[in-house]
Amino acid sequence: MNIEFNKNEDVNKQSVYELKTRLKKIFAGGGEKSAAKQKEKGKLLARERIAYLIDTASQFLEIGAFAAEGMYAEQGGCPSAGVICGIGYVSGRQCMIVANDATVKAGAWFPMTAKKNLRAQEIAMENRLPVIYLVDSAGVYLPMQDEIFPDKEHFGRMFRNNAIMSSEGIVQIAAIMGSCVAGGAYLPIMSDEAMIVDGTGSVFLAGSYLVKSAIGEDVDNETLGGATTHCEISGVTDYKHPNDQACLDSIRNIISKMGAPEVAGFDRIKPALPKLDEEELYGILPENREKPYDMLDVIHRLVDDSDFEEYKKLYGQSIICGLARIDGWAVGIVANQRKVVKSKKGEMQFGGVIYSDSADKATRFIMNCNQKKIPLVFLQDVTGFMVGSRSEHGGIIKDGAKMVNAVANSVVPKFTIVVGNSYGAGNYAMCGKAYDPRLIYAWPSAKIAVMGGAQAAKVLLQIQEASLKAKGETISPEKEAALLSEITDRYNSQTTPYYAAARLWVDGIIDPKDTRKVISTGIEAANQSPIKKQFNVGVIQT
Repeated sequence: MNIEFNKNEDVNKQSVYELKTRLKKIFAGGGEKSAAKQKEKGKLLARERIAYLIDTASQFLEIGAFAAEGMYAEQGGCPSAGVICGIGYVSGRQCMIVANDATVKAGAWFPMTAKKNLRAQEIAMENRLPVIYLVDSAGVYLPMQDEIFPDKEHFGRMFRNNAIMSSEGIVQIAAIMGSCVAGGAYLPIMSDEAMIVDGTGSVFLAGSYLVKSAIGEDVDNETLGGATTHCEISGVTDYKHPNDQACLDSIRNIISKMGAPEVAGFDRIKPALPKLDEEELYGILPENREKPYDMLDVIHRLVDDSDFEEYKKLYGQSIICGLARIDGWAVGIVANQRKVVKSKKGEMQFGGVIYSDSADKATRFIMNCNQKKIPLVFLQDVTGFMVGSRSEHGGIIKDGAKMVNAVANSVVPKFTIVVGNSYGAGNYAMCGKAYDPRLIYAWPSAKIAVMGGAQAAKVLLQIQEASLKAKGETISPEKEAALLSEITDRYNSQTTPYYAAARLWVDGIIDPKDTRKVISTGIEAANQSPIKKQFNVGVIQT
């Protein structure tokens, strides 16, 4: 019996249980009472619409399920930011599906709603995925309009994206299945095709109350902007349907007649499961984020046949690079080694730290994958780059810059899984959110911050102590300990994967055993977007 393995297994399985429990609560949206009101109108709920729309027994990869989690408490919360987004199969075709959840503040747009919608559009644009909008929204949440309306990455950017996608031939189909008000009315009408559900769907720039206030006209919402008005008088919408089901059937029918996409040509063979048991991932990953482990043990449980062709195995050992397949797709893997290794120069290298030699190796491997048109997978458990005079004299900044350059300029699709730590510049070099991974997901064990909690708390304590001393306050050892505890707790709460997922720093949190599915779905999507840009790193540090 391996006590350490069993202990890790218990902790990690408990974390996955917590993940699923929190997701179950989020999936309830605005709660039973709000759901009942939607049902009374003869409407399907947002998640029911998606389940009906996608192919039977197919998988739906959700984007941003935890968006806005723990935010907007004064407004009563906003589960999943009031909108459900993800990649699903419709008539055998991968599509980006965006569905407003009318049980959450009538589907109103909060700041995070806009951010999440823009992320969904970004994924669709990068991968040339058809987009299906299931619209049911009261429009901008007025008490927070200053945080959602005027800036570049706010509400209006979505309509700009509608126009850009249409010009680039990315198909967009919108279904008006509830309210569609004011600026939000442009979303379905800027799509290639728009359909509306009779009796529940309505679309107008100003509702009846605002029309009465503005120009004194008395008119009901149905006459103003219902299905009959827009399908028979204005010509604004293209199809009228009697209910949600008929509307969704129509979308499936349209998608089924689309021409096949161009492909990027990423290599895929018949998939194979790992030979080593994926279930053992729970026991391999230490409960303590500081403890060492062998990342190769993780890799061998993620790749087909547990077959991994390691690149420069004996050089730059704090980063593991190599070729493998995931669900049949060829991939290049860049992963942080978490065990202590010894270089041929006799240097002991800490796990999770990027040294000059490992940055040099990773840079060349990333360039090779671009040369061979092989998608890149980054497995993050990184505490940062090595510091100190020896590293500085050895040119760690130069080598780190070289790696960041290669990641930034890669033209092959990149996918990032945050396994454990994701600290500081290590986050950047290992393809954090700022470096355009097509998808980025975290395991429940992830920690994302500028530095580890213990180090950060001590720095923050010094700053706070200096401020208090400047005011003439004396700090007893007891008060210093209390301050350190308070600062550490606050900082650590901001490093959790849930904090990151709430702000869309990651696209979601997953059970480690779902990692293969996420990467495979992402590469399949990316394969629909041929690479047009030539790989060029510009002036690179040598």
